[in-house]
Amino acid sequence: MKNWLNLTFNKVFFYALLGLIAISFFAAFSQNSLMLKSTMALFIPVLLIFYLVKYKSLGVIFISFLFFSFLGDISSSFFANETFIKVSSILYFLSYLYLIAIVVPKFKLLKVDKLIGIYLLGVFVINLFFLYTLYSILTVIIPDNTEVLLFGLKSLSLIVLAFISFGVYLNTQSRQSILFLVAVVFIVFSTILNYVNLYYLYHWSFEMLHRVLYGIGLYFIFRYVIADNKYKKAIYELRRSFTSDNIWA
Repeated sequence: MKNWLNLTFNKVFFYALLGLIAISFFAAFSQNSLMLKSTMALFIPVLLIFYLVKYKSLGVIFISFLFFSFLGDISSSFFANETFIKVSSILYFLSYLYLIAIVVPKFKLLKVDKLIGIYLLGVFVINLFFLYTLYSILTVIIPDNTEVLLFGLKSLSLIVLAFISFGVYLNTQSRQSILFLVAVVFIVFSTILNYVNLYYLYHWSFEMLHRVLYGIGLYFIFRYVIADNKYKKAIYELRRSFTSDNIWA
């Protein structure tokens, strides 16, 4: 019975994501301004409601991530043009910091294999070089230095997040680390498409893909939290059982 309930939740949770993707596709294709603004704000509340139906607890750091991400999602409803870009960049930057705070305790630098460490360092340096090159180009194109600085901070936080997530995956290769890494990859590509829309060429298909990838990234973040909570509960039960056996021995 319990397995049947878990399977039902997984299906319903996935169908909720598909529904959000369908709504995002229609909103991007229609190019209706009000619909574009309102549908972006649906991802976190809908996924959170379905999550809370099954699981009643949330960590403070995860709540903070959802809070700042949601504010970033709805910022287009209250701000326009350059102000919107600045405000949303700040809010998403803060949300990425909380994602880093979620995964960084699992990043054991001293336990990382030397070969893996060198590989990670090389990837990190290459990404920093590309970020510096893009940052230099944007300083010429965009006259507002604050906007360029916020772009740099937001991008740097994503690079650090991806670096740590990849490091945790290579070091542990656990189900939780895979889910978190997949979530980060989708969020990174979503952000890149958003940059393309803002600074290069706007097209409804880019807007649609940006929203779809963002929604999938959020979905996998929730799946990570569910898997991590189950793992912690299993460890707790195992330790309690071991302690009880020692007491009765």
